[in-house]
Amino acid sequence: MADPKPWLKFYGDIPGQIDYPRVTMYEALFQTVGRSPEAVAWDFFGTTATYRQFGVQIDRCADALSALGLKKGDRITIAMPTCPQGIICFYAVNKLGAVASMIHPLSPAREIEFYLNTAQSRFALTLDAFYGKFKEVQEKTPLETLILARIPDYLPWLMKIGFNLTKGRKIKPVPEDPLVIWWRDLMGAAHPPALPAATGADEMAVILFSGGTTGLPKGIMLSNMNFISEGMQVSVWGSLGGGDAILAILPIFHGFGLGVCINAAFMGGGKSILVPQFTPELVAKLIRKKRPNFVVGVPTLFEALAVNPLFRKTDLSCLKATFSGADTLPRPVKERFEAVVRERGGNVQLLEGYGLTEAVTAIMATPLGQYREGSVGIPFPDMLAKIVKLGTTEEAPVGEEGEICLHGPAVMLGYLDQPGETADTLRTHADGRIWLHTGDIGTMDADGFFYFKLRLKRMIKSSGMNVYPAQVEEVLYQHPEVLKACVIGVPDEKQVQRVKAFVVLKNPAKLGPELETTLIAHCREHLIRWSCPREIEFRDTLPCTLVGKVAFNALEQEEIARLKAEGKYCGE
Repeated sequence: MADPKPWLKFYGDIPGQIDYPRVTMYEALFQTVGRSPEAVAWDFFGTTATYRQFGVQIDRCADALSALGLKKGDRITIAMPTCPQGIICFYAVNKLGAVASMIHPLSPAREIEFYLNTAQSRFALTLDAFYGKFKEVQEKTPLETLILARIPDYLPWLMKIGFNLTKGRKIKPVPEDPLVIWWRDLMGAAHPPALPAATGADEMAVILFSGGTTGLPKGIMLSNMNFISEGMQVSVWGSLGGGDAILAILPIFHGFGLGVCINAAFMGGGKSILVPQFTPELVAKLIRKKRPNFVVGVPTLFEALAVNPLFRKTDLSCLKATFSGADTLPRPVKERFEAVVRERGGNVQLLEGYGLTEAVTAIMATPLGQYREGSVGIPFPDMLAKIVKLGTTEEAPVGEEGEICLHGPAVMLGYLDQPGETADTLRTHADGRIWLHTGDIGTMDADGFFYFKLRLKRMIKSSGMNVYPAQVEEVLYQHPEVLKACVIGVPDEKQVQRVKAFVVLKNPAKLGPELETTLIAHCREHLIRWSCPREIEFRDTLPCTLVGKVAFNALEQEEIARLKAEGKYCGE
């Protein structure tokens, strides 16, 4: 029988198993408060809170929410950037045994209506700038109480003045409205103490939403144990503990931002440097001033940093580890970023990881010092992973392509109110374990290193052959003129789908049909013919999702709309 965990020999000092406390996230965080009361928990542009102060803030918020009527089993929608109010409320909600439904604050009104109704949220927290969208859908949702916060609530006084004179002036005043309660009033008033709810470690604590690339987003039900285990795995894997700081660039509505940049930092007793909005200039300034040890993000983030003039002049010797996830990391992006780090006194590799919201976020990563070309690494402690033959539960031989499946304490409870989808995704295999079928294609080598190929739904079928967009994009990125690339399948009467590439050039002045011919020829040098683009469209920019991934599905929809308008659409 094959070794079920061949990767353990690469763990070094990392334990193969972790003893997880059977508690709530609130209780787990307060274990950190007990261990490190005077360590800084979070930093928001210079406003900081120690773990002791953070605990006081969480309890005060829980008292206030309880006085408003929030109780065990209720749902509250949190639509906030990465800022103190969002994380204080997140743990306060958990103390009361309620469920936090995390959504993007920039969601349009129609999406907010969908999210509120799906989660059945009677309460919501958002910024004053987004009051209008929530008010617009109030009568079509269960919403009864809207808590409004302001970005300046926790800014140092000088930055507060600056914000009010610039961005703050553009925010429409919120009228008197019985729906609204202001965060500052809520936190400033005295309320009866709220006792922690009797909540089990395996009860639902959080709802995160899938990206919704096909159909409507699905609510992903995650438990206390899901978050605690994933957070402790990340902190142990990266040795993220007291004295360390992580730059929380990724948003808290996303598992990567909430699970790694926030919760994992707090499980390990580190400091989370909160970044409410990503710009390369802002991040470069924060790295220069705050000296974080960990930076995690998506490939587009690292690409933007590598070409940013301020980042290229920053002392980067503080960096202990950098990890990229949520999308395939092109080799040229990795090399450009690492070259800048070396030039600026750092000595870290940009390593890949792998995860998905159905397991909170990252559940495997490349061990420090163990880089392998194209690999997303090995599973974290207590996580099992394997490759199964497509459409089956049968394990594939080593090196053979198939679907990545996961088992372990970070795997979700299921999809909210979607038992059919849940049954399709969480399946019991012959070993008696429940495995998460990720819908991602990959391989595993003999040492247990995994290699992500693509999302199953993204595979292109051209003339009966499988085409992997990530593979084609990797080849395009190798050409010196290409800055960004995205490859999609376009409906085609003869081929079912034909391969089309969208490219952003480093130098737009070189745009022209000759370059299209050159890039297609470049692909043919490195790829089998059916995988090569039949056409290339040059763009100034590529659409991105809210977490910075290239939105290939948006390009697919554009192409379908164009074909329909031309009367050439041959799809269903």
